[in-house]
Amino acid sequence: MNLIAPPAEPQPPQPLLDECRQRRDRLMEKIGQGTAIFSSAPIATMHNDVDYNFRQDSDFFYLTGLVEAQAVAVLAPHHDEHHFILFVQPKDPDKETWSGYRVGVDQAKAYYGADAAYDIGELDAQLPQYLAKADRIYYHMGANQGFNLTVIRHWQSQLRQYHRRGTGPLAIEDARFLLYPLRCVKSPAELVYLNRAMAAGAAAHGRAMEMVRPGLYESQVQTELDYTFRQHFGEGSAYPSIVASGDNACILHYTDNSRQMADGDLLLIDAGCSYGYYNSDITRTFPVGQTFTAEQRILYELVLEAQTQAIAAVQPGQPWNEFHDIAVRVLVDGLVELGLLQGSRDELIEGEKYKPFYMHRTGHWLGLDVHDSGLYKVGEQWLPFQAGQVVTVEPGIYIRRDFKPAEGQPEVPERWLGIGIRIEDDVLVTATGNQVLTAAVPKAVADLEHRF
Repeated sequence: MNLIAPPAEPQPPQPLLDECRQRRDRLMEKIGQGTAIFSSAPIATMHNDVDYNFRQDSDFFYLTGLVEAQAVAVLAPHHDEHHFILFVQPKDPDKETWSGYRVGVDQAKAYYGADAAYDIGELDAQLPQYLAKADRIYYHMGANQGFNLTVIRHWQSQLRQYHRRGTGPLAIEDARFLLYPLRCVKSPAELVYLNRAMAAGAAAHGRAMEMVRPGLYESQVQTELDYTFRQHFGEGSAYPSIVASGDNACILHYTDNSRQMADGDLLLIDAGCSYGYYNSDITRTFPVGQTFTAEQRILYELVLEAQTQAIAAVQPGQPWNEFHDIAVRVLVDGLVELGLLQGSRDELIEGEKYKPFYMHRTGHWLGLDVHDSGLYKVGEQWLPFQAGQVVTVEPGIYIRRDFKPAEGQPEVPERWLGIGIRIEDDVLVTATGNQVLTAAVPKAVADLEHRF
Protein backbone atom coordinates (compact mmCIF):
# COMPACT_ATOMS: atom_id res chain seq x y z
CA MET A 1 0.00 0.00 0.00
CA ASN A 2 1.47 3.35 -1.03
CA LEU A 3 0.21 5.61 1.77
CA ILE A 4 2.02 8.72 0.59
CA ALA A 5 3.10 9.50 -2.94
CA PRO A 6 6.63 10.90 -3.23
CA PRO A 7 6.81 14.63 -4.05
CA ALA A 8 7.19 15.41 -7.73
CA GLU A 9 10.73 15.87 -9.01
CA PRO A 10 12.83 15.97 -5.85
CA GLN A 11 15.85 18.17 -6.40
CA PRO A 12 18.89 19.26 -4.42
CA PRO A 13 18.71 22.63 -2.63
CA GLN A 14 20.42 25.64 -4.17
CA PRO A 15 22.07 28.46 -2.20
CA LEU A 16 19.70 31.33 -1.43
CA LEU A 17 22.37 34.01 -1.77
CA ASP A 18 20.04 36.80 -2.93
CA GLU A 19 17.83 35.96 0.02
CA CYS A 20 20.85 36.19 2.36
CA ARG A 21 21.67 39.65 1.03
CA GLN A 22 18.11 40.84 1.66
CA ARG A 23 18.28 39.46 5.19
CA ARG A 24 21.53 41.31 5.87
CA ASP A 25 20.01 44.54 4.56
CA ARG A 26 17.00 44.19 6.86
CA LEU A 27 19.20 43.39 9.83
CA MET A 28 21.54 46.31 9.17
CA GLU A 29 18.56 48.66 9.29
CA LYS A 30 18.07 47.45 12.86
CA ILE A 31 21.78 47.60 13.73
CA GLY A 32 22.06 51.29 12.88
CA GLN A 33 25.29 52.59 14.41
CA GLY A 34 26.20 49.23 15.91
CA THR A 35 28.39 46.39 14.67
CA ALA A 36 27.09 42.81 14.65
CA ILE A 37 29.42 39.83 14.83
CA PHE A 38 28.47 36.26 13.92
CA SER A 39 30.75 33.24 14.20
CA SER A 40 30.49 29.95 12.32
CA ALA A 41 29.80 26.81 14.30
CA PRO A 42 32.81 25.11 15.87
CA ILE A 43 33.95 21.70 14.66
CA ALA A 44 32.77 18.96 17.02
CA THR A 45 34.89 15.87 17.69
CA MET A 46 33.23 12.47 17.48
CA HIS A 47 36.25 10.45 18.62
CA ASN A 48 40.03 10.76 18.38
CA ASP A 49 40.79 12.07 14.86
CA VAL A 50 37.19 11.87 13.62
CA ASP A 51 34.81 14.84 13.60
CA TYR A 52 31.05 14.93 13.30
CA ASN A 53 29.71 16.11 9.97
CA PHE A 54 29.85 19.89 10.06
CA ARG A 55 26.58 21.74 10.56
CA GLN A 56 26.75 25.51 10.24
CA ASP A 57 25.42 27.81 12.95
CA SER A 58 21.88 28.75 11.87
CA ASP A 59 22.25 32.51 12.38
CA PHE A 60 25.50 32.53 10.42
CA PHE A 61 23.95 30.47 7.63
CA TYR A 62 20.82 32.63 7.55
CA LEU A 63 22.90 35.74 6.88
CA THR A 64 25.66 34.36 4.63
CA GLY A 65 24.77 30.97 3.11
CA LEU A 66 28.37 29.92 3.82
CA VAL A 67 28.78 26.35 5.10
CA GLU A 68 32.34 26.43 6.36
CA ALA A 69 34.02 26.34 9.76
CA GLN A 70 36.43 28.93 11.16
CA ALA A 71 34.61 31.88 9.62
CA VAL A 72 33.31 35.16 11.02
CA ALA A 73 30.78 37.56 9.53
CA VAL A 74 30.70 41.22 10.54
CA LEU A 75 27.91 43.68 9.71
CA ALA A 76 28.95 47.32 10.09
CA PRO A 77 26.39 49.59 8.37
CA HIS A 78 28.06 52.72 9.79
CA HIS A 79 31.45 51.98 8.18
CA ASP A 80 32.45 54.28 5.32
CA GLU A 81 33.31 51.47 2.87
CA HIS A 82 32.53 47.99 4.15
CA HIS A 83 29.13 46.96 5.46
CA PHE A 84 29.42 43.17 5.10
CA ILE A 85 32.77 41.65 5.99
CA LEU A 86 33.80 37.99 5.95
CA PHE A 87 36.78 36.34 7.62
CA VAL A 88 37.42 32.85 6.19
CA GLN A 89 40.06 30.16 6.01
CA PRO A 90 42.61 30.79 3.27
CA LYS A 91 42.97 28.45 0.30
CA ASP A 92 45.35 25.60 1.09
CA PRO A 93 45.54 22.81 -1.54
CA ASP A 94 47.29 20.38 0.82
CA LYS A 95 44.66 20.69 3.55
CA GLU A 96 41.83 20.75 1.03
CA THR A 97 43.04 17.38 -0.26
CA TRP A 98 42.28 15.92 3.16
CA SER A 99 39.26 17.85 4.38
CA GLY A 100 37.56 19.39 1.36
CA TYR A 101 37.21 22.55 -0.65
CA ARG A 102 37.60 25.96 1.00
CA VAL A 103 35.98 29.11 -0.32
CA GLY A 104 39.05 31.25 0.26
CA VAL A 105 39.30 35.00 0.58
CA ASP A 106 38.82 36.01 -3.08
CA GLN A 107 35.83 33.77 -3.68
CA ALA A 108 34.22 34.79 -0.39
CA LYS A 109 34.07 38.32 -1.69
CA ALA A 110 33.02 37.45 -5.25
CA TYR A 111 30.52 34.65 -4.54
CA TYR A 112 29.04 35.63 -1.18
CA GLY A 113 28.91 39.38 -1.84
CA ALA A 114 31.18 40.58 0.94
CA ASP A 115 32.40 44.16 0.68
CA ALA A 116 35.66 42.98 2.19
CA ALA A 117 37.09 39.56 2.93
CA TYR A 118 40.11 38.56 5.00
CA ASP A 119 42.04 35.54 6.11
CA ILE A 120 40.61 34.42 9.47
CA GLY A 121 44.13 34.83 10.84
CA GLU A 122 43.75 38.60 10.36
CA LEU A 123 40.70 38.89 12.60
CA ASP A 124 42.50 40.57 15.50
CA ALA A 125 44.21 43.04 13.19
CA GLN A 126 41.17 43.97 11.08
CA LEU A 127 38.16 43.75 13.42
CA PRO A 128 38.97 46.95 15.41
CA GLN A 129 38.32 49.20 12.40
CA TYR A 130 34.74 47.94 12.28
CA LEU A 131 34.23 48.54 16.01
CA ALA A 132 35.88 51.94 16.46
CA LYS A 133 32.82 54.02 15.50
CA ALA A 134 30.11 51.60 16.61
CA ASP A 135 27.92 52.55 19.54
CA ARG A 136 27.53 48.90 20.59
CA ILE A 137 28.37 45.33 19.65
CA TYR A 138 25.61 42.91 18.77
CA TYR A 139 26.77 39.39 19.54
CA HIS A 140 25.22 36.27 21.04
CA MET A 141 27.30 34.68 23.78
CA GLY A 142 26.90 31.11 22.56
CA ALA A 143 28.53 27.74 23.18
CA ASN A 144 31.83 28.71 21.51
CA GLN A 145 33.54 29.93 24.67
CA GLY A 146 36.80 30.68 22.91
CA PHE A 147 35.17 33.08 20.48
CA ASN A 148 33.06 34.61 23.27
CA LEU A 149 36.34 35.59 24.94
CA THR A 150 37.65 37.00 21.64
CA VAL A 151 34.67 39.33 21.35
CA ILE A 152 34.95 40.40 24.98
CA ARG A 153 38.67 41.08 24.55
CA HIS A 154 38.02 43.35 21.55
CA TRP A 155 35.22 45.12 23.39
CA GLN A 156 37.47 45.77 26.39
CA SER A 157 40.17 47.11 24.09
CA GLN A 158 37.66 49.55 22.58
CA LEU A 159 36.52 50.66 26.04
CA ARG A 160 40.09 51.46 27.06
CA GLN A 161 40.38 53.82 24.10
CA TYR A 162 36.99 55.50 24.49
CA HIS A 163 38.15 58.33 26.79
CA ARG A 164 40.69 59.50 24.20
CA ARG A 165 38.71 58.82 21.03
CA GLY A 166 35.16 59.56 22.15
CA THR A 167 33.71 56.72 20.08
CA GLY A 168 33.39 52.97 20.38
CA PRO A 169 30.97 50.35 21.69
CA LEU A 170 29.88 50.88 25.29
CA ALA A 171 27.76 47.74 25.47
CA ILE A 172 27.28 44.24 24.08
CA GLU A 173 23.70 43.29 23.22
CA ASP A 174 22.45 39.86 22.22
CA ALA A 175 22.17 39.79 18.42
CA ARG A 176 19.41 37.18 18.57
CA PHE A 177 16.84 39.75 19.64
CA LEU A 178 17.37 41.60 16.38
CA LEU A 179 17.24 38.38 14.38
CA TYR A 180 14.23 36.78 16.12
CA PRO A 181 11.57 38.82 14.26
CA LEU A 182 13.31 38.20 10.92
CA ARG A 183 13.91 34.46 11.27
CA CYS A 184 10.50 33.73 12.79
CA VAL A 185 8.53 34.98 9.76
CA LYS A 186 9.37 32.87 6.74
CA SER A 187 9.82 34.30 3.25
CA PRO A 188 8.36 32.62 0.13
CA ALA A 189 11.83 31.20 -0.67
CA GLU A 190 12.12 29.72 2.81
CA LEU A 191 8.66 28.18 2.53
CA VAL A 192 9.74 26.39 -0.65
CA TYR A 193 12.56 24.75 1.30
CA LEU A 194 10.33 24.00 4.28
CA ASN A 195 7.76 22.36 2.00
CA ARG A 196 10.46 20.15 0.51
CA ALA A 197 11.53 19.16 4.02
CA MET A 198 7.88 18.38 4.79
CA ALA A 199 7.49 16.32 1.61
CA ALA A 200 10.60 14.27 2.40
CA GLY A 201 9.43 13.77 5.97
CA ALA A 202 5.97 12.74 4.79
CA ALA A 203 7.42 10.22 2.35
CA ALA A 204 9.61 8.75 5.10
CA HIS A 205 6.69 8.37 7.51
CA GLY A 206 4.62 6.82 4.74
CA ARG A 207 7.38 4.30 4.05
CA ALA A 208 7.53 3.45 7.74
CA MET A 209 3.79 2.84 7.90
CA GLU A 210 4.02 0.53 4.90
CA MET A 211 6.85 -1.59 6.30
CA VAL A 212 6.09 -1.92 10.03
CA ARG A 213 5.13 -5.44 11.08
CA PRO A 214 5.45 -7.44 14.30
CA GLY A 215 8.96 -8.86 14.53
CA LEU A 216 10.78 -5.91 12.95
CA TYR A 217 13.28 -3.93 14.97
CA GLU A 218 13.00 -0.22 15.62
CA SER A 219 16.42 0.25 14.04
CA GLN A 220 15.18 -1.20 10.74
CA VAL A 221 12.49 1.47 10.62
CA GLN A 222 15.04 4.16 11.42
CA THR A 223 17.16 2.95 8.52
CA GLU A 224 14.25 3.39 6.10
CA LEU A 225 13.56 6.87 7.44
CA ASP A 226 17.17 7.92 6.89
CA TYR A 227 17.25 6.37 3.43
CA THR A 228 14.08 8.18 2.36
CA PHE A 229 15.35 11.54 3.64
CA ARG A 230 18.47 11.13 1.50
CA GLN A 231 16.48 9.97 -1.51
CA HIS A 232 14.72 13.33 -1.41
CA PHE A 233 18.01 15.25 -1.33
CA GLY A 234 17.82 16.01 2.36
CA GLU A 235 20.95 16.36 4.45
CA GLY A 236 19.51 13.61 6.64
CA SER A 237 17.54 13.64 9.86
CA ALA A 238 16.60 17.01 11.30
CA TYR A 239 17.26 15.51 14.76
CA PRO A 240 17.93 12.00 16.12
CA SER A 241 14.88 10.02 15.01
CA ILE A 242 12.64 8.59 17.71
CA VAL A 243 11.33 5.13 16.79
CA ALA A 244 9.70 4.06 20.03
CA SER A 245 7.59 0.93 20.34
CA GLY A 246 5.67 -0.35 23.32
CA ASP A 247 6.78 1.16 26.63
CA ASN A 248 9.50 3.14 24.85
CA ALA A 249 6.83 5.50 23.49
CA CYS A 250 6.53 6.92 27.01
CA ILE A 251 10.13 8.19 26.84
CA LEU A 252 9.89 11.60 25.21
CA HIS A 253 13.38 11.62 23.68
CA TYR A 254 13.96 7.91 23.22
CA THR A 255 16.66 7.34 20.57
CA ASP A 256 18.10 3.90 21.38
CA ASN A 257 15.83 2.41 18.67
CA SER A 258 16.89 -1.18 19.33
CA ARG A 259 13.76 -3.01 20.50
CA GLN A 260 12.00 -5.73 18.51
CA MET A 261 8.37 -4.78 17.93
CA ALA A 262 5.48 -7.06 18.84
CA ASP A 263 1.82 -7.39 17.92
CA GLY A 264 -0.21 -5.26 20.31
CA ASP A 265 2.45 -2.54 20.51
CA LEU A 266 2.01 1.01 19.47
CA LEU A 267 4.88 2.57 17.52
CA LEU A 268 5.60 6.27 18.01
CA ILE A 269 7.80 7.77 15.29
CA ASP A 270 9.05 11.33 15.77
CA ALA A 271 11.24 12.08 12.77
CA GLY A 272 11.86 14.92 10.37
CA CYS A 273 14.09 15.76 7.43
CA SER A 274 16.58 18.59 7.02
CA TYR A 275 16.50 20.04 3.50
CA GLY A 276 18.78 22.96 2.69
CA TYR A 277 19.08 23.42 6.47
CA TYR A 278 15.28 23.80 6.83
CA ASN A 279 13.53 21.15 8.93
CA SER A 280 10.35 19.18 9.22
CA ASP A 281 9.23 17.74 12.57
CA ILE A 282 6.55 15.05 12.36
CA THR A 283 5.19 12.53 14.85
CA ARG A 284 2.78 9.70 14.22
CA THR A 285 1.66 6.88 16.51
CA PHE A 286 0.07 3.73 15.07
CA PRO A 287 -0.35 0.04 15.88
CA VAL A 288 2.45 -2.37 14.96
CA GLY A 289 -0.19 -4.97 14.23
CA GLN A 290 -3.50 -4.62 12.42
CA THR A 291 -5.50 -2.68 15.01
CA PHE A 292 -5.38 -0.56 18.13
CA THR A 293 -6.43 -2.16 21.39
CA ALA A 294 -9.55 -0.64 22.94
CA GLU A 295 -7.52 1.45 25.40
CA GLN A 296 -5.00 2.54 22.77
CA ARG A 297 -7.78 3.65 20.45
CA ILE A 298 -9.58 5.66 23.15
CA LEU A 299 -6.42 7.55 24.11
CA TYR A 300 -5.38 7.98 20.50
CA GLU A 301 -8.70 9.56 19.54
CA LEU A 302 -8.46 11.83 22.58
CA VAL A 303 -5.00 13.07 21.54
CA LEU A 304 -6.19 13.48 17.94
CA GLU A 305 -9.14 15.59 19.08
CA ALA A 306 -6.82 17.74 21.20
CA GLN A 307 -4.56 18.25 18.21
CA THR A 308 -7.44 19.04 15.86
CA GLN A 309 -8.77 21.75 18.15
CA ALA A 310 -5.29 23.11 18.85
CA ILE A 311 -4.51 23.41 15.12
CA ALA A 312 -7.75 25.33 14.61
CA ALA A 313 -6.52 27.90 17.17
CA VAL A 314 -3.33 28.64 15.22
CA GLN A 315 -4.60 31.84 13.63
CA PRO A 316 -3.05 35.25 12.90
CA GLY A 317 -3.60 37.56 15.88
CA GLN A 318 -4.27 34.72 18.33
CA PRO A 319 -1.93 34.69 21.35
CA TRP A 320 0.74 31.98 21.26
CA ASN A 321 -0.45 30.15 24.36
CA GLU A 322 -4.05 29.71 23.25
CA PHE A 323 -3.49 26.54 21.21
CA HIS A 324 -1.65 24.93 24.13
CA ASP A 325 -4.40 25.85 26.59
CA ILE A 326 -7.01 24.37 24.25
CA ALA A 327 -5.09 21.10 23.92
CA VAL A 328 -4.75 20.86 27.70
CA ARG A 329 -8.48 21.46 28.24
CA VAL A 330 -9.43 18.74 25.76
CA LEU A 331 -7.00 16.25 27.30
CA VAL A 332 -8.12 17.02 30.86
CA ASP A 333 -11.80 16.65 29.97
CA GLY A 334 -11.09 13.32 28.32
CA LEU A 335 -9.00 11.98 31.19
CA VAL A 336 -11.73 12.99 33.67
CA GLU A 337 -14.35 11.19 31.58
CA LEU A 338 -12.18 8.06 31.62
CA GLY A 339 -11.72 8.28 35.39
CA LEU A 340 -7.96 8.77 35.09
CA LEU A 341 -8.27 12.26 36.61
CA GLN A 342 -10.75 13.45 39.24
CA GLY A 343 -11.93 16.97 39.93
CA SER A 344 -13.02 20.08 38.08
CA ARG A 345 -11.24 21.04 34.87
CA ASP A 346 -10.11 24.42 36.17
CA GLU A 347 -8.75 23.00 39.43
CA LEU A 348 -6.93 20.19 37.62
CA ILE A 349 -5.31 22.64 35.20
CA GLU A 350 -4.46 25.24 37.84
CA GLY A 351 -2.93 22.55 40.07
CA GLU A 352 -1.16 20.94 37.05
CA LYS A 353 -2.58 17.56 38.04
CA TYR A 354 -2.58 16.52 34.38
CA LYS A 355 1.19 16.84 34.02
CA PRO A 356 2.05 13.22 34.88
CA PHE A 357 0.11 12.37 31.68
CA TYR A 358 1.18 15.37 29.57
CA MET A 359 4.35 17.09 30.70
CA HIS A 360 5.46 19.11 27.65
CA ARG A 361 4.22 22.11 25.72
CA THR A 362 2.04 21.72 22.63
CA GLY A 363 4.46 23.22 20.11
CA HIS A 364 7.44 25.34 19.15
CA TRP A 365 8.69 27.47 16.27
CA LEU A 366 10.17 25.56 13.33
CA GLY A 367 12.61 26.57 10.61
CA LEU A 368 16.40 26.51 10.33
CA ASP A 369 16.43 25.12 13.86
CA VAL A 370 13.97 22.46 14.91
CA HIS A 371 13.33 24.61 17.97
CA ASP A 372 13.61 27.75 15.90
CA SER A 373 14.40 31.35 16.79
CA GLY A 374 11.53 33.47 17.99
CA LEU A 375 10.06 34.91 21.14
CA TYR A 376 6.93 33.41 22.66
CA LYS A 377 6.34 35.96 25.36
CA VAL A 378 7.38 39.49 26.40
CA GLY A 379 6.93 40.05 30.10
CA GLU A 380 3.59 38.49 30.98
CA GLN A 381 2.19 38.98 27.47
CA TRP A 382 2.01 36.07 25.03
CA LEU A 383 2.84 37.28 21.53
CA PRO A 384 0.27 36.88 18.74
CA PHE A 385 0.77 34.65 15.73
CA GLN A 386 1.77 36.37 12.48
CA ALA A 387 1.36 35.20 8.90
CA GLY A 388 4.52 33.41 7.76
CA GLN A 389 5.33 31.74 11.06
CA VAL A 390 5.62 27.96 11.24
CA VAL A 391 4.79 26.09 14.43
CA THR A 392 4.53 22.47 15.50
CA VAL A 393 1.33 21.22 17.13
CA GLU A 394 2.05 18.07 19.13
CA PRO A 395 -0.12 17.07 22.09
CA GLY A 396 0.36 13.69 23.70
CA ILE A 397 -0.46 11.30 26.53
CA TYR A 398 2.17 9.11 28.21
CA ILE A 399 1.37 6.53 30.88
CA ARG A 400 4.56 4.77 31.96
CA ARG A 401 4.55 1.34 33.57
CA ASP A 402 5.77 3.02 36.76
CA PHE A 403 3.24 5.85 36.45
CA LYS A 404 2.83 8.00 39.56
CA PRO A 405 -0.37 10.05 39.67
CA ALA A 406 -0.38 13.59 41.01
CA GLU A 407 -1.21 14.04 44.67
CA GLY A 408 -4.87 13.33 45.36
CA GLN A 409 -5.43 11.64 42.00
CA PRO A 410 -6.48 8.00 41.47
CA GLU A 411 -4.18 5.13 40.63
CA VAL A 412 -4.25 4.20 36.94
CA PRO A 413 -5.63 0.72 36.16
CA GLU A 414 -3.07 -1.63 34.63
CA ARG A 415 -4.81 -1.81 31.25
CA TRP A 416 -3.78 1.81 30.55
CA LEU A 417 -0.13 1.39 31.53
CA GLY A 418 2.63 1.42 28.91
CA ILE A 419 0.69 3.52 26.39
CA GLY A 420 2.47 6.51 24.86
CA ILE A 421 0.88 8.60 22.10
CA ARG A 422 1.93 11.82 20.37
CA ILE A 423 0.63 13.32 17.12
CA GLU A 424 2.58 16.19 15.59
CA ASP A 425 2.07 18.32 12.50
CA ASP A 426 3.83 21.41 11.18
CA VAL A 427 1.49 24.35 10.64
CA LEU A 428 2.00 27.56 8.67
CA VAL A 429 0.17 30.67 9.86
CA THR A 430 -1.43 32.35 6.84
CA ALA A 431 -3.07 35.75 6.42
CA THR A 432 -6.52 34.20 6.83
CA GLY A 433 -5.91 31.11 8.96
CA ASN A 434 -3.43 28.26 8.70
CA GLN A 435 -2.14 25.51 6.46
CA VAL A 436 -1.05 22.10 7.75
CA LEU A 437 2.17 21.49 5.84
CA THR A 438 2.32 17.83 6.88
CA ALA A 439 -1.30 16.97 6.09
CA ALA A 440 -0.14 14.26 3.66
CA VAL A 441 0.88 12.00 6.56
CA PRO A 442 -2.10 9.82 7.59
CA LYS A 443 -3.41 10.07 11.15
CA ALA A 444 -7.06 8.94 11.00
CA VAL A 445 -7.64 5.65 12.78
CA ALA A 446 -9.05 4.06 9.62
CA ASP A 447 -5.84 4.89 7.71
CA LEU A 448 -3.57 3.53 10.44
CA GLU A 449 -5.30 0.19 10.93
CA HIS A 450 -5.28 -2.74 8.48
CA ARG A 451 -2.28 -1.36 6.59
CA PHE A 452 -1.29 -4.89 5.50
